[in-house]
Amino acid sequence: MRKILIISFMTLLMAHVSAQIDLHSHAITQGYLDYIKANGAEMDEGFPIPGWDVEKHIAFMDKAGIQTSVLTMPAPQPFFGDAEASAKVCRKYNEECAALKARYPGHFMFCAALPLPDVPHALEEARYALEVLGADGIKLATNSYGQYLGDPDLDTLMSYLNAQKAVVILHPHKPSAVNAQLIADVPLASYEYLAETSRAVLNMVAHNVLVRYPNLKVVVPHCGSFLPNALPRFRSLLPVMVKQGIMQPVDVDANLSRLYYDLAGAPTDDVLDAILTITTPDHILYGSDYPYVAEPVLISGKQALEGRLASHGLNPQDIFTDNARRLFGENVPLRQYGERIVRLAEIEVVPEYLEAYLAYAKEVGETSVKVEPGVLTLFSMQTKEDPCKIYILEIYADKEAYQSHLQTAHFKKYKEGTAKMVKSLKLIDTKPMVGMEQFGKIE
Repeated sequence: MRKILIISFMTLLMAHVSAQIDLHSHAITQGYLDYIKANGAEMDEGFPIPGWDVEKHIAFMDKAGIQTSVLTMPAPQPFFGDAEASAKVCRKYNEECAALKARYPGHFMFCAALPLPDVPHALEEARYALEVLGADGIKLATNSYGQYLGDPDLDTLMSYLNAQKAVVILHPHKPSAVNAQLIADVPLASYEYLAETSRAVLNMVAHNVLVRYPNLKVVVPHCGSFLPNALPRFRSLLPVMVKQGIMQPVDVDANLSRLYYDLAGAPTDDVLDAILTITTPDHILYGSDYPYVAEPVLISGKQALEGRLASHGLNPQDIFTDNARRLFGENVPLRQYGERIVRLAEIEVVPEYLEAYLAYAKEVGETSVKVEPGVLTLFSMQTKEDPCKIYILEIYADKEAYQSHLQTAHFKKYKEGTAKMVKSLKLIDTKPMVGMEQFGKIE
């Protein structure tokens, strides 16, 4: 008698890789963009502000295997001397991000923008964003027209954020004094952004900000920027400067312990080695920098990163998911799906192509479950009597996830590559038996 295979939904779901969280992405709303253009600042950062559309962002997330993206306002800072106008722009931006979070459950979180350098308005907006809108944290520019993080003028704001135990995401902005020709010739993002981030973090450390406000959890962008090189120099110079009365003693290690690092940018092997000299694996998180980098580059770069993490002693589950969950606590939302699709594919393979077909099937199965949140299970089986007869139990989060799966590059490669290998294909839609779906056993 043939043995019967009974597999529960719970057993299959346990095999699915946890969905991934992108700590570094930007929403470029129309209101923000219009205000920047009205003030002639669309090229302030040395390159055009890219177009952004929420549906395209979600499509990118689906292709890349990202469940949730944390949205922040990009550079430049929307402040042009009018504090009231800047406050209105930030308020509208934060409300739009809150609306996106509500409209697309589980897809988005957001860290609110503040109308700095005006501290009173920034404090008011921080309260509104965190206490009314339900913002997941705060985004701070490295400097707001010369007001750098670490400036004592920001202490009242930092005190409030500390009381809220806020997550703070940093992002580099154009330095307050730069050589215009140099920026035109060498893009800010290639060098000055990294220097700018390092400059701001060291200024915070020099003012002991993260020790004085120990509940802050600060995310440093772009693989730690230049900090792996700058911090040893800072450590060696600090006692000299203190002895000369130029600086105050600070606890460097205590400050650094509050810092987290996203991997947006170019996390090569050398970069991963460097970042591990200044932090621990539990403080490293994935970031894409969407939409500032082309989709194909982001997706291929993410896949390459997934492949190299283990060689540096880093667990992909931690980097892409668990570290972010620990950072935000229980506030990371779960993405909601519609009615689940459960289907059995009955396939007969031409015998001479069996080995090649199995290689294609293995590749598309592993890739789909790994990178697509909506692909819950692709469970393949061969019959003992005839290995060319194959059954695949497919479970998709909903119809949208299934349709998205059909458009992926890895599925199209499988479909085209195996076209002549498959003698017959039958798709059987199924539904769980009432009262049986909670049980699971392999006999």
